[in-house]
Amino acid sequence: MQADLDAFLDHLRSERQVSQHTLDGYRRDLGKVLAHCEREGLAAWSALDTPRLRRLVAKLHLQGLSGPSLARLLSAVRGFYRYLLREGRCQHDPAAGLSPPKGERRLPRTLDADRTQQLLDGAVEDDFIARRDQAILELFYSSGLRLSELVGLDLERLDLAAGLVRVHGKGNKVRDLPIGRKAREALEAWLPLRALTRPVDGALFVGRQGRRLGPRAVQLRVRQAGVRELGQHLHPHMLRHSFASHLLESSQDLRAVQELLGHADIATTQIYTHLDFQHLAAVYDQAHPRARRRKDETP
Repeated sequence: MQADLDAFLDHLRSERQVSQHTLDGYRRDLGKVLAHCEREGLAAWSALDTPRLRRLVAKLHLQGLSGPSLARLLSAVRGFYRYLLREGRCQHDPAAGLSPPKGERRLPRTLDADRTQQLLDGAVEDDFIARRDQAILELFYSSGLRLSELVGLDLERLDLAAGLVRVHGKGNKVRDLPIGRKAREALEAWLPLRALTRPVDGALFVGRQGRRLGPRAVQLRVRQAGVRELGQHLHPHMLRHSFASHLLESSQDLRAVQELLGHADIATTQIYTHLDFQHLAAVYDQAHPRARRRKDETP
């Protein structure tokens, strides 16, 4: 069974060209299913049926795994069994018809416009690390990049004259994104310092030795900027969420935001309409004479 799983992961890596983050997620989720099969005494993937898989989902839910995490696990199982069916290793999909338990959908955390300005508009020292980190923060917020997209960027994909950057997103899908004025200025200040390192490859963001920055290094630098400038936890995806939320608030163009984010399904983008409504509802509650409650009024 492990051999089948390894072959599937290799298929994802070499043929589907999924990101390392996605590959690690498949490995973790399907590893849980494999361990369950071993506990059940199953010797082949064809022996896993729907009732057994349902018991695993119920057990993981009781252990605290959230609905979205269980949905991701079932999606991984479906993808795996599509592969097994195609390879003639199995004749059924035990996840067919199974749905994860529904839970409360958590809205993504964002920075408001003032906090974003506070993060980005502080004084920047004229040195290698400060200029690089400023360019990273500005590009995250300017273009709504995923972490994997930013660390995978090569210099050749950057066109500062046109104000565009070409990124390879999930499923190796390519999209061209605009770069705002502030981000262009930050990148123009960074590139001469980057050149001094004699980069070992075409990576846009490198360390002092010229090697491409990895995801963990970027996460650390973003987190440190959040503590230093805002006194709060900050991660790259919060900047992506803020980009999407602020753009939707201003434009009300959901399709355009979907294209910029690289979402395959507009339902994924619609989460930001909930954020926008929460903001509008809060303004309404504070400002409308018939919405405000007296202090002694009970609901």
